[in-house]
Amino acid sequence: MLSVKNLEAFYGESNVLNKVNIEVAAGNVVCLLGRNGVGKSTFLKSLMGLVNTPRGSIIFNGQELINSATYQRARQGIGYVPQGRDIFPQLTVYENLLIGLEMAGSKSQVCDKIFTLFPILKTMLNRKGGDLSGGQQQQLAIARALVANPKLLILDEPTEGIQPSVIKDIGRVIKQLRQEGNITILIVEQYLEFIMDVADYYYVMEKGQIVAEGLTKDINQEEIQKRMAV
Repeated sequence: MLSVKNLEAFYGESNVLNKVNIEVAAGNVVCLLGRNGVGKSTFLKSLMGLVNTPRGSIIFNGQELINSATYQRARQGIGYVPQGRDIFPQLTVYENLLIGLEMAGSKSQVCDKIFTLFPILKTMLNRKGGDLSGGQQQQLAIARALVANPKLLILDEPTEGIQPSVIKDIGRVIKQLRQEGNITILIVEQYLEFIMDVADYYYVMEKGQIVAEGLTKDINQEEIQKRMAV
């Protein structure tokens, strides 16, 4: 579904990604691991057209996206949950979900499945996003990305600063979506135990390059922990 070849990304004159190659098969959950500051979030932003990517290729569902605008990528079927969630704090939960539909160019209504995945949101539809806890905001951010039925869901550090009970809820949602087989998921994460529970395949990034990859079931935890140590 997603094929990234020799991707380079820059912030100003600084080369952050250096010839990154990543493949994400349809229906899989794939994780990008690595310590802070190695370029993981920049990679996700590159997929969404949010940073300068002068060289490389991003093929999504057979279509080259490297020169496409961010809104075009969203309308091709990519849902993105950035680090920090970026919900609209002055809008209600329901209004945040409607924004998710509009960003993807959809005129439909929020389907009941969203509230099956995240039942807590159904009880808070009229509450402002800024009044939610961090875990509830993360669930809202993921739900906002899912309302338009994306083909690819991108999650940047979904467990960061979240209480264990909500991490379990997010893991449950990811595994349910994988089981249904209608969506592919790419996650940037540092919580190794979470990744081993939900992901099929992993990549490890260091200094803007992929240095290891493999099936999650075969992961060498000790080696990965060393690579991720500060």
